[in-house]
Amino acid sequence: QVQLVESGGGEVQAGESLRLSCVASGRTFSRYTMGWFRQNSGKEREFVAAFSVSGGRTYYADSVRGRFTISRDNVKNTVYLQMNSLKPEDTAVYYCAADRNYGTVTISEEYDYWGQGTQVTVSS
Repeated sequence: QVQLVESGGGEVQAGESLRLSCVASGRTFSRYTMGWFRQNSGKEREFVAAFSVSGGRTYYADSVRGRFTISRDNVKNTVYLQMNSLKPEDTAVYYCAADRNYGTVTISEEYDYWGQGTQVTVSS
């Protein structure tokens, strides 16, 4: 069992930055692909970014590529999402997720564990 706790959300102006953190419990963090998803009320949860264990590759949604950066610290059991040049359309609840089976990183159903989410609000 893995527990994920996100932090770092808040309200910012367009063009500003935020860094989200997600701390995982357990001793096998390095074996999980870690992803970030986001969801607005009334909309489906959408993929944002992922850091695959297999090959150490990173993946990004087209809407955030070049602005967001995912990274992980396996010593601290933490995955980060650095978000720069934020836009109002980035407003959402952001969720951290862990996948133990190396599934397709962009599909939320492939992930086994989820955090409670952290709200990000970007005003124009």
